[in-house]
Amino acid sequence: MRPLALAALALLAACQQGTAGESEASDTNLPRIVSINPCTDAIVAELAAPGQILAISHYSHDPEATSMSLEEARLYPATDGTVEEILALNPDLVIAGGHVGPATVAALEQLGVALVQMPVAMSVDDSHSGIRIIAAALDREPQGEALVARIDAALSAARPENDAPPIAALVWQGGGLVPGENTLIDALLAATGFRNVSSDHGLASWDILPLEPLLADPPEVLLTTASDMVQQDRMLGHPALQRMRGQMVITDFDNRLLFCAGPTIERAAKRLSEVRREVLR
Repeated sequence: MRPLALAALALLAACQQGTAGESEASDTNLPRIVSINPCTDAIVAELAAPGQILAISHYSHDPEATSMSLEEARLYPATDGTVEEILALNPDLVIAGGHVGPATVAALEQLGVALVQMPVAMSVDDSHSGIRIIAAALDREPQGEALVARIDAALSAARPENDAPPIAALVWQGGGLVPGENTLIDALLAATGFRNVSSDHGLASWDILPLEPLLADPPEVLLTTASDMVQQDRMLGHPALQRMRGQMVITDFDNRLLFCAGPTIERAAKRLSEVRREVLR
């Protein structure tokens, strides 16, 4: 972005008045924020004070991509995350995920808009660290600690009793994509009484497992994450896989529970606990 264009955008942002939530946020002296990532959207919605959120990402208005309820997401305006949209809202702070385009980072820095990024969480500890980073940036540390405690309670409630042996499980996405070690879902499987068998197949953190080796060495539980009926039919419609239903439990696992940390962990833990009870009936 050229310097003159950046200066014009800065002037436009400075002239913005009456932005959504501006008066409430200024009354509390809390930073006004824009979130541009669906995972951070859900976290800031949990932590922020009324009026502190100016906008969230457009993904959170999409039923297939949101990491919070649509009802809650639609309480806030949404943006595509462009620098022009962000500056028009005149925020004090932008909250983002681990991957932001270099041009966006440079433009925000040049215009003096603070950017806080939550790295991709590969464990519950990573998630807690990210929550605390965002809570500190929002000046809402007690709310951050409350969310951390709530997530820990959800995981504790989902933990199997009596040191029961882990159940062999595999998460199988459209096209055979499988999350392996060093992923958040791998950590959540371990925390809720499962053993991710992706390593038994020699798979990397994210890798492809075709149908044939899956059938040759099936897990006790296959968690399928197709996001629509066409993809679900394509994944599960093979007659050979249908015949395996007597040898393994095949059940749905919402694709939106795979990638985001924060409050999404609560819902993922609850669903995994439900699956475990289903297997042990």
